[in-house]
Amino acid sequence: MRNAFGLMCACVVSAAVIAAVWFWTSSPRADVAAPQTVAARKAEPLPVAAAKPVPPREDVEVTAALSAKPGAPVPAKSTCANADALGVSRVVVVDTTGGPGFGFQQFKQLDFLTDKEVVLTFDDGPWPTTPSVLKTLAEECTKAVFFPIGKHSTYHPEILKQVAAAGHTVGSHTWSHAHLDSKKLSEAQVKEEIEKGFSAIKLALGANPAPFFRFPALQHNPASVDYLGSRNIAMFSCDIDSFDYKSKDAAQIINTVMTKLDKQGKGIILMHDLQKHTAEALPTLLRRLKAGGYKVVQMKAKESLETLAEYDAGLIKDMKLPAVASRPVGSVVQTVSD
Repeated sequence: MRNAFGLMCACVVSAAVIAAVWFWTSSPRADVAAPQTVAARKAEPLPVAAAKPVPPREDVEVTAALSAKPGAPVPAKSTCANADALGVSRVVVVDTTGGPGFGFQQFKQLDFLTDKEVVLTFDDGPWPTTPSVLKTLAEECTKAVFFPIGKHSTYHPEILKQVAAAGHTVGSHTWSHAHLDSKKLSEAQVKEEIEKGFSAIKLALGANPAPFFRFPALQHNPASVDYLGSRNIAMFSCDIDSFDYKSKDAAQIINTVMTKLDKQGKGIILMHDLQKHTAEALPTLLRRLKAGGYKVVQMKAKESLETLAEYDAGLIKDMKLPAVASRPVGSVVQTVSD
């Protein structure tokens, strides 16, 4: 009996000891600091091995580049509302160093067009008929090269701005449409016709034009060719002359262009945006080009032309533009009462 009682007491004591030890070790103690925790560091991106840049393929058109800022919108490629538009098949950039010549009627060095390719060009503007030409080109989502006359650019600068704003290339066609091969013109006068024309176009656009030039009546001489070459200005003749300036109506222009084009198979087409019949013929002509399987090539210059300061200043002086024109409008005209 005594043994049983003693065993029971021993068990009770043991349980009490165990309970005390468990309470001591598992309960938080006021004199023991809480365990320190270390916040996990933000994951850093693994270093990426530098890759060699891959040169762009010449047969692939680049439509957009990745933005340096995440989330920044990438400019969308412009789309054409006309699903059956003539459009532009390809764009070529011209390095005008040395004054290359284009158009087999006079310059036969550079044959860059393939079969069924054409370049649309327009001379003698800007003129009140030019917006009609621009409207038709826009409806067909296609582009052209314009060779405006300097004087005309001073008459209608707002129209020439529309040409550039529509994405067309703007060159020059002299100051006054003088024939540069004329024996009546001195070397200085030929230079003035060229440079003053470009300066007038710059004044109208508010920006430098492309170094593209077409001789009036396609008449040139060695001296003028050499000078343009020294200025790194590309010279344009043509392959297909529409003769629109002496056509009796729009139908004759269309027939002339398509007959020559179907015979030659490709080429730079010369037209005039100041001719009323040309503006009337253009919608049908572009549709005929599309139906005939022809494709438009857009020509751009690698760099714009830096006009000569002396001709820029001389033009402003000749036009008698007031010096006050350089002041901001707010300093000249102020509203005192609404």
